Amino acid sequence: VYSLFGYVIVPLLVCLVFVPDLIKVLGMAPSGTLWLVFLLGMIYGAANLTFGLSLRYLGIALGYALSLGLMMAIGTLVPQLIDGRLALLFQGNGGIMLITGIIVSLAGISISGYAGFLKSKRIEKNEEANGEFNIKKGIAAALFVGVTGSATALGLEQGIPIAKASMEAGTNPLFQDSIVFLVLYGGSFLTTLIWCLYLSFRNKTVRRFFKPAGSVLIFNYLYCALAGFLWYINYVFFGMGKAQMGEFSFVAWGILMTLTIVCATLWGLYRGEWRGVTPKIRLLMWIGLIILVLAAFLIGIS
Repeated sequence: VYSLFGYVIVPLLVCLVFVPDLIKVLGMAPSGTLWLVFLLGMIYGAANLTFGLSLRYLGIALGYALSLGLMMAIGTLVPQLIDGRLALLFQGNGGIMLITGIIVSLAGISISGYAGFLKSKRIEKNEEANGEFNIKKGIAAALFVGVTGSATALGLEQGIPIAKASMEAGTNPLFQDSIVFLVLYGGSFLTTLIWCLYLSFRNKTVRRFFKPAGSVLIFNYLYCALAGFLWYINYVFFGMGKAQMGEFSFVAWGILMTLTIVCATLWGLYRGEWRGVTPKIRLLMWIGLIILVLAAFLIGIS
């Protein structure tokens, strides 16, 4: 339900508002590009499903740090590697600073991961802690998310011809990526739909989507819809910022991922995920967080 709103309904409404002739733009865009972006969206859908496992086994703070940290590094470099522009990044101070920012971010991820490892050792001795915390399963899930989740950044770069077709049809450049998101996340929704229907039929729980349960079911649908709306709105603003960064718009991905990690870590602290750990482990967590913030600034300044 969340994905239906976040991946389909809200992106479609945004396109209907900001894209003058949606059907015409889809007709103008190269069909091969549309299918490629849709396929990359399907890959990202698999990443988002696995992302839930990384949060389950690592917690919000560490799960976001490892998963999105890897997505940031891979998503910033891979599109340029595929397009043959990676060599350009090493020319001039800006490119060197960008690479430095990515290396610094990986250092922050490593420190955060080590803090999580020490935290797992403490949790083994603490019966009151989350019994599902599992550093090995969590890191495996985070690695998968990091590789496949970067498909969004790649999809946005590969979707540039779609964005250009949208602007040719009269779309405000600030919202040029709206139709790219619609195609991309349409693929993500297909992956999610297949998996959720498979689980629902396997567990014989399809009826729970429709079975009357008083106001509880209605409010759950509303909360899922609100969550999907809020999730996608962040990409509306992301697209507006990215549209103003010109040739080096891929840098926007690193800033988004890094600052998302920061907010998630602070939320994890608020939720008490690091309660009961030693001052040393907490200090390592803060050092990793500060390094990630520094990396975001380096990437942005580059």
